[in-house]
Amino acid sequence: MRIVIIGGMGLIGRAVTEMATAKGHFVVVTSRTTHSAGAVSGNVVRQQWDGKSAEDLRPIIDGLDAVINLAGESIGKGLWTSKRKAELLQSRLVPAQALVEALKLCQEPPQTLIQASAIGYYGTGTDEKDEDSTPGTDYLAKFAAQWEESTKAVEELGIRRVIIRSGIVLQKGEGVLTQLMLPFKLMVGGPVGSGKQIFSWIHIRDEAAAILYLLKKSEFSGVFNLTAPKPKSNSDMGRVIAKAMRRPYWMPVPGFALKLLLGEMSTLVLDGQKVMPKRLLEAGYIFCFDDLEEAVSDLLKK
Repeated sequence: MRIVIIGGMGLIGRAVTEMATAKGHFVVVTSRTTHSAGAVSGNVVRQQWDGKSAEDLRPIIDGLDAVINLAGESIGKGLWTSKRKAELLQSRLVPAQALVEALKLCQEPPQTLIQASAIGYYGTGTDEKDEDSTPGTDYLAKFAAQWEESTKAVEELGIRRVIIRSGIVLQKGEGVLTQLMLPFKLMVGGPVGSGKQIFSWIHIRDEAAAILYLLKKSEFSGVFNLTAPKPKSNSDMGRVIAKAMRRPYWMPVPGFALKLLLGEMSTLVLDGQKVMPKRLLEAGYIFCFDDLEEAVSDLLKK
């Protein structure tokens, strides 16, 4: 299969690229920087694209089999000021709109689009959510809804669209897991806030494998939650990390302190979500890691 990944230089994009090429697929990764554009490594080609021009994107995607759209700046970097919120949204909407226009210009458009989203779509709370659940009403829920809507028009072109609502992706050396590990490295690990908030996680290997699984299964379209089927509480996560790192688990981090430090962004760690991968399981996907302790042990092993 010939795949183009927009936003392929991030955590998820790199994992998908590595797994896809290992399976024999040809991958084109778009890059905004000139120094990496045109670089070839095995079955990978990097093409420069500014994230804005539909005319420049068209020749990159025309004739390929599928597009994976992961474009967007990390929501975990920088405080959520009004300016930052606008930047986060535009970093997703602008490339998405250009992608839609580029697909309209193609003579042989890709027949599948994997569109990134997040479980923030459901809002926060303790109730179990699946793909049939209604959207939330908070900032992240509205953000995710706009993100998903940005490429809806491709369905009118006859292109199969799969929306992946990703949970908290765990990867060694970067992302959320690295941030969670820091207090334990300093010997001050413990529950955050109440510790009861639910942590809907997924191992990076399952994130990449599930994306490629849905890419291959042409009979499936629509929304799929990419989360492990056994979500855990913040306290459970902390204890698992403490055990894997052989560090104490003892010092609580009060919620008010995080709210003072992070403002609205504190919702990422203080407000939980219990999201289940109902449709992914029904589609026959078998998780590599459905147990949190096994997942963390795998990621932290030397």
